[in-house]
Amino acid sequence: MFLTPDNKLKSKWILWGAVITAALIVLGIAGLDKILYVAIHNPKCDIWGMGGGFLCSVAFILGRVFRAHIVLPLVFIAFLVIFIKKTLVSGIKYKNAKQQFSLIVVAKDFISKVRTNYGFLIFSSIFVASFVTKFLKIFIGRLRPIFFEALGITGFRPFSYDWALTSMPSGHTTVAFAGLIMAGMLAPKIKPYTWTLAIIVGLSRVYIGAHWPSDVIFGAFIGMIAADVVKWLAFRHK
Repeated sequence: MFLTPDNKLKSKWILWGAVITAALIVLGIAGLDKILYVAIHNPKCDIWGMGGGFLCSVAFILGRVFRAHIVLPLVFIAFLVIFIKKTLVSGIKYKNAKQQFSLIVVAKDFISKVRTNYGFLIFSSIFVASFVTKFLKIFIGRLRPIFFEALGITGFRPFSYDWALTSMPSGHTTVAFAGLIMAGMLAPKIKPYTWTLAIIVGLSRVYIGAHWPSDVIFGAFIGMIAADVVKWLAFRHK
């Protein structure tokens, strides 16, 4: 979203995206979140996937799948498989026989294979986005919607590790956008599907009552930025 076709970051777009995201977050905290939450959330569907019908079950499954500690190992395995296969097929490229035992040549060949490995790029995107999100969750300390539903209260308790106090940004949404947006950039033909799935994952977090809408918007922005920056770093010298 923030990359040109020739792999250059659109700095102005990133700035405008940050401004718009910040404005939506402020509006959400000011009261818009409550309105949208009531409109999207299904009261019969809880965060544990109990009741609520088919859509609730789908939202619950998406919540199980798009977790960092679930997605990262799977993507890392995919990266290893692709890397090993590519290495076995192509081998290490040497300029002459004297370079066969050069560690520099081996290292350069390793880096060239890794930085263009789709599995590695998706893994890196999710890892970076998840790391940033984890830090922000603790730093911000926003109360999850369950407090609003049970006690009618909202607010912030910064520097807390409690799940109920780490609502912003949405980790599931961050993972979904970071991984799926990267996948869409690497394989443009599936881009409409990856974007659609990422948006569905974000909406599902509000639907089951796990997050406020602005939590999802913030998470989506982090995921998109992470994907763009990782791809930019990987291909900027090509």
